[in-house]
Amino acid sequence: MGVFYIGSLMSKRDYYETLGVDKGASKDEIKKAYRKLAIKNHPDKNPDNPAAEAKFKEASEAAEVLLNEEKKSRYDQFGHAGVDGQSGFGGGGFGGGGQDFGDLGDIFGDIFGDILGGGRRGGGRRSRGRAGNDLQMAINVNFHDAAFGIEKNISINRSVACTDCSGTGGKDGSKPVGCDMCNGMGEVRRQQGFFTVASTCPKCQGSGQMVSDPCGGCRGEGTKRKKVDLAVKVPAGIDTGQRLKLSNEGDVGTMGGPSGDLYVVIQVEDHEIFEREGFNIYCTVPISFSQAALGDELEVPTLDGKVAVTVPEGTQAGRKMRLKGKGIQKLGGYGNGDQIIEIHVETPTHLNAEQKEFFQKLAELEGKSNPMSRGFFEKVKDLFH
Repeated sequence: MGVFYIGSLMSKRDYYETLGVDKGASKDEIKKAYRKLAIKNHPDKNPDNPAAEAKFKEASEAAEVLLNEEKKSRYDQFGHAGVDGQSGFGGGGFGGGGQDFGDLGDIFGDIFGDILGGGRRGGGRRSRGRAGNDLQMAINVNFHDAAFGIEKNISINRSVACTDCSGTGGKDGSKPVGCDMCNGMGEVRRQQGFFTVASTCPKCQGSGQMVSDPCGGCRGEGTKRKKVDLAVKVPAGIDTGQRLKLSNEGDVGTMGGPSGDLYVVIQVEDHEIFEREGFNIYCTVPISFSQAALGDELEVPTLDGKVAVTVPEGTQAGRKMRLKGKGIQKLGGYGNGDQIIEIHVETPTHLNAEQKEFFQKLAELEGKSNPMSRGFFEKVKDLFH
């Protein structure tokens, strides 16, 4: 233990170099450097990684010496020879024999807590309050309301504070008492060599408190399920799949913990005329052969009413026309998208005798007036001859 391996060469590095601190470093600087290395290389974070484990042990040995005034003094005077056999990390592994690890043991609880994702803050006890659960629900919004915004009323089943006990969980509002297993800490600790292993108290489930006389209305939970009505402001420009966050509108917290949040997922209903792509909307407008050939002025629907659009003479099927600013309002009110009109030239069906006669005459005359058709069939003719 306490060695650094490079290939087959085995050597012990200078303790200050191991921790990356100067020889005149203060205790706080040494603790900070060790803490950083220990969290990075701890075996629990690096399973099956011998190199990381070796670095962890090497840093722990260096810190154990440099945080002990007597050992540090001998090391500064004689080097490794002054402390060989004095470190709790030599030979026998992690701290066998009941050594006093002093400052190293004090900060190891913090390190181990960070590795587990909890950590102590300044050595204080765990927060007893539990945050409420976040909730999620979906609502349908019609196309027009999504474009312009609306306030919708919704109902949600969530946990609320029990009115019988005012959320304490105790009968008639009696207060919880400290857990006798963890002494109100919410966690239990056990010593493994120089390791201090902390885990959630199994009796109070980490709250640090117990209800001695449970409330009959909530069975000591302090909460009940209830249907709650809320108003949701749906902003203009929202689209399918986007979420609105209603802070603190989820399940209520317990033991003074904050309530969770409610996320409302938007589903925009289809429109019978318009289609949406981003903040632009698309609309197909049918016109007749005569309107396409001669041109015309049309009234085209938009989200905020009809507008006049001029169809030029000789308009082809599939032509797109853009109406600037007639699309969806952008979230936050920063302008609008556009409306794109696609022209569909409609072929008449169920012709009467008079109409058939007219189109037969038109067919005899239209050869020179259809440049695209004429050019296409000339290319086909050249291709096969």
